[in-house]
Amino acid sequence: MDEVVDEPRERQVIDCAVVIEGGDDGRENPSEGCGGSLFHSRESTTRPFSILEPMEVTNPHINDVTTADFQQEVLLKSRDVPVLVDFWAEWCGPCKSLSPLLERMTDEAAGAFVLAKVDVDANQELSAQFGVQSIPTVVAIVNGKEVNRFSGSLPEASIRTFIDSVMPSEIDLMVEEARTVLISGDVVAAEHILRQALEMQSDHQEAGTSLAALLIDKGDTEGAMIVLGKLVPDADVDRLQGAARLRKAAGTDISVLEAAVQSSPDDDEAQLQLARALAARDEYEPALDRMLAIVRRGGESKEDARLAMVDIFGVLGAEHPLTSSYRRQLASALY
Repeated sequence: MDEVVDEPRERQVIDCAVVIEGGDDGRENPSEGCGGSLFHSRESTTRPFSILEPMEVTNPHINDVTTADFQQEVLLKSRDVPVLVDFWAEWCGPCKSLSPLLERMTDEAAGAFVLAKVDVDANQELSAQFGVQSIPTVVAIVNGKEVNRFSGSLPEASIRTFIDSVMPSEIDLMVEEARTVLISGDVVAAEHILRQALEMQSDHQEAGTSLAALLIDKGDTEGAMIVLGKLVPDADVDRLQGAARLRKAAGTDISVLEAAVQSSPDDDEAQLQLARALAARDEYEPALDRMLAIVRRGGESKEDARLAMVDIFGVLGAEHPLTSSYRRQLASALY
């Protein structure tokens, strides 16, 4: 006779389910279908639910993401909360230890950030786009941009430090509050919050660009330039500086400038002043026409006109039809 080894009770609990059946007295009693035990084996067909095995709960903050939904699930969502993108593969050993750790931290965060899991084998285009050369690699996305990353299976303490580094600071939250207040129409309150944020950190990029944009709309171009001068130069800072320079001419009387141009058609400085005033009123095409003519003539105002055109390109954006058209014409005039 083969030796029979009793299964440990803990194993039995895992492998069997409690099944409740009706007794002769009309009350519910545990079935004895598992040799008098409360437990049925895995092979039992009567296994609808077990109070001993937790039901699977889906975390709405953990998603499998593909190339098709990356824009929606990562880039757009990162405008609301940070998104950690976990690049992994089924065959990757370190991924199997890192992924559960990230998922547990996401559970604990309760929506403070989102975990997006990307299978590199099924989404090779995304892996190439982010320059993923080894896995696991975790990339943090905030406001549609990568802000940090790490590769390999790090200790839990290091991962928590990484997550803390990409979470919104007190000033970040103040900027979000200011933007919400501004949407409601309270410009004064929004400006007050942003100035408070910059008192805490004068070179905070988001607070600075937000306040500068607000000041430009108010016509305080000098104040905007002072704020922007304390920030790290980037595309947003360049665009706002250009907008401030253009807006500076907003208060000029157009009729006076037009009269000056009519009396002296060859006065490039007068032409440039009129062009800037037109741009300040969002009349970009006639402004660009006058600036381009100044560049083509090649006089002393050529460089100022070129820079003014570049400012308009920055305000309109690279994809605007006027930017594409006049940038080509400017290049032709210069070279």
